[in-house]
Amino acid sequence: MSRIRKLPDSEFEIMNIIWDLPEPVERKDIEERLNTKHKIALTTLLTLLSRLSDKGFIRIEKEGRRARYYKLVDKNDYLSYQSSLFFQQLCNSDMSVFANALCDSEISKKDLEELRRLLEERS
Repeated sequence: MSRIRKLPDSEFEIMNIIWDLPEPVERKDIEERLNTKHKIALTTLLTLLSRLSDKGFIRIEKEGRRARYYKLVDKNDYLSYQSSLFFQQLCNSDMSVFANALCDSEISKKDLEELRRLLEERS
């Protein structure tokens, strides 16, 4: 897998919306989703979309005054890479440290059981 950069929270929020929508994605669709959480200035949104394009996460195709956005990075690839990086940095790739921290956190028993089920399916 090619190196995937960690996105700042604001870009990650936009990317999550793009991942959830069918292609091609239009600015108005992104704005609609964002406005259910908080308002964002049009110039800010366009800047974030431009940054995502520069980082290779999306492709922008312009048709006159309209722009359409296409995903270039798969959500699962991004989450997998970032999870691996997080595990390496936080726990020094030590599974027992990670498991103990997870068990000591406020994660529910239900979520721990779901994690156990997923791990058993993969082995």
